Amino acid sequence: MKAHIQAVLPNALAPGETEPLYRQAKRELQKLIEARHYGPNQALPSETSLSKALGISIGTLRHAVDELVHDHVLLRRQGKGTFVAPHNPARFLFQFFHVEPRRSFGEEVIDPADEYPEIDCIAFQKAPASEEEALALRIKPGESVFRLENRLSLKNQVVMHDCIALSAALFRQLTEKRFVDRPSTIYSLYQTDFGITVLRTLERARAVAATKGSARVLGVLQGSPVMEVHRLALSFGDRPVEYRVSTINTKLHDYVNTLTK
Repeated sequence: MKAHIQAVLPNALAPGETEPLYRQAKRELQKLIEARHYGPNQALPSETSLSKALGISIGTLRHAVDELVHDHVLLRRQGKGTFVAPHNPARFLFQFFHVEPRRSFGEEVIDPADEYPEIDCIAFQKAPASEEEALALRIKPGESVFRLENRLSLKNQVVMHDCIALSAALFRQLTEKRFVDRPSTIYSLYQTDFGITVLRTLERARAVAATKGSARVLGVLQGSPVMEVHRLALSFGDRPVEYRVSTINTKLHDYVNTLTK
């Protein structure tokens, strides 16, 4: 939903505050997106309009926008302007899906499009949050959560079993049909249907023995060595929106991460 920029932004920022002006501007732009004044793939107003509304220079505004582009909140399109970055399959592969067929450094890189997983929802229920889920999502134990299970395959080979917990209060209108029939990625569903943008994730990986449930999904023996990744998805203000435990069969696949500073 587009909004008149003067009506939703402060007349001017506070240069006397200890926080730099560009960070104040960044925070105000985040608020615009979080409040759904501008949705995925929608263009922001011009730099002139934004800088005037915020009472800052265009240079200061660009500094704020640069950080939001780096954070994957916004994206620039040459000759067209600045847009709210959507969650789509390409971003999913680049930023959030790290399982690839095993290969050595220097081997021919496979087209990423060939590595997009087939995702099947195998369970969907509403239940009281466990202590672990409540702690991660910052809700009270026993509050309602949606528990979802997905089976992920690469070229007909099951490689991952995902168990996802979502606060039912945050995703009030979520249904199994809505989840299964989503036209794009899970994070795209959060963004377009619920106004919740996943900005980054925190992950903890460990080696474990496959449980009975994961062994059944992955097609391995119970007790087989597998990789378990606990992921917390965070939105604006580092608000947790999803807690996910992924169990990965690494017999023929690697968990790949690109680290940059």
